[in-house]
Amino acid sequence: MIEMSPELVVILMFTGIILGLALGHPIAFVLGGLAVIFGFLGWGVGSWHLIVSRTYDSTSNYLLIAIPLFILMATFLEKSGIAEGLFKAMMHLFGPMNGAVALAVVVLCVIFAACTGIMGATVVSMSLMSMPIMMKYGYDKFLATGVVAAGGSLGIIIPPSIMLVMMADRSGISVGKLFAGGLIPGAILGVLFFLYIGIVCYFWPEKGPALPIEERQSITMAQKLKMLLINLVPPLVLIFGVLGSIWFGVATPSEAAGVGAFLSFLLMIAYGRFTLASFKECIFSAFRSSCMVMTVIIGATCFTGVFIGLGGGQVVTDVVMSFDFLGRWGMFAVMMIVVFILGFLIDWIGIIYITFPIFMPIAVKLGFDPLWFVIVIAVNLQMSFITPPFGYALFYMKGTVPDSMGIKLIDIYRGIIPFVILQVIGLIIVSIWSPLVTWLPSFIGN
Repeated sequence: MIEMSPELVVILMFTGIILGLALGHPIAFVLGGLAVIFGFLGWGVGSWHLIVSRTYDSTSNYLLIAIPLFILMATFLEKSGIAEGLFKAMMHLFGPMNGAVALAVVVLCVIFAACTGIMGATVVSMSLMSMPIMMKYGYDKFLATGVVAAGGSLGIIIPPSIMLVMMADRSGISVGKLFAGGLIPGAILGVLFFLYIGIVCYFWPEKGPALPIEERQSITMAQKLKMLLINLVPPLVLIFGVLGSIWFGVATPSEAAGVGAFLSFLLMIAYGRFTLASFKECIFSAFRSSCMVMTVIIGATCFTGVFIGLGGGQVVTDVVMSFDFLGRWGMFAVMMIVVFILGFLIDWIGIIYITFPIFMPIAVKLGFDPLWFVIVIAVNLQMSFITPPFGYALFYMKGTVPDSMGIKLIDIYRGIIPFVILQVIGLIIVSIWSPLVTWLPSFIGN
């Protein structure tokens, strides 16, 4: 065992995270490895008991069963083909407006965010469907890439979000209340994206022209309404079935996720997209994603246990409380800045499991509503999906955009800048007007 001051522990453990990620190692093994190393240095072989205990607690947590089920629901829904028909209908519905395709992307991203709970499937699907069309019609490549990346990442804040499920596990707040709390902030971000595109394309139509008139006239209004009904009603039924069953106390989040996965499977059959190969692909895709998420949870849980046990949590608490001369809102701003900066460096799961045990008690001590505080952090973390160097949405996009389009990773980085600013505005809005978060949950029981 080696005597280390808590301050040194904080410096060394976070330096280890940065070095590990810079060397290209997965975040799960970086966090888990640091937990093992510093646990042994601080407590010797006695640290193994903590590592084993935390690993067992993570893997036997009933609430987290909802995560692989929501992921499976998303994979089935993606394969059903609903997105393609709904996108075509929305695109023609907004056809006469400048930026029609981009506006359709935002609306469809909001709808599918409420169906899937994850963002990867939405970003990939929208990139494959919309980018060729936007490039064909001469859209500004920065606007096109920005709207797909930012719109696709809405799935992590709009319920049923797997991020909110994890936050419920860490905060002790019910999943139903967090789902209700995230609904309006997620919608606000969608509205901000929609208004921004509408304004930009109104004053600079060359950035996002309307659909050509011959394309608009190729589909009648009756055909548009038919496409909307066929492709919009089933997702809405799925949304209200999953969220409603949780909010009205009919089912637990895990049970609702299971029902949602089954209904998505039925939709895949109903839309004629079921094959044995596609079914296997859905299962293995959900399996891989779930394993990745659970591995990060285990590593982050062990890291947090060692970090707090060696005094690192108290050091961070003291740093935040040292800004008491700024008042409670000044300390709140410091915590938000810390979360925002960590979003550039660490996986979002790691951020939740590291910061919640430290920041939640501070927020309660400062008199903030815990539910509101959790949702504000969720809105903050939503930015981490589109901010380099580790923004997942950016790399999903780059992996699905053909080289023939001439779009480089730096173009995607430039494209998301206005949307990051819009997300900061959204964060400020929900921070100032807390009823936007707390009003809906007030109608939900525990």
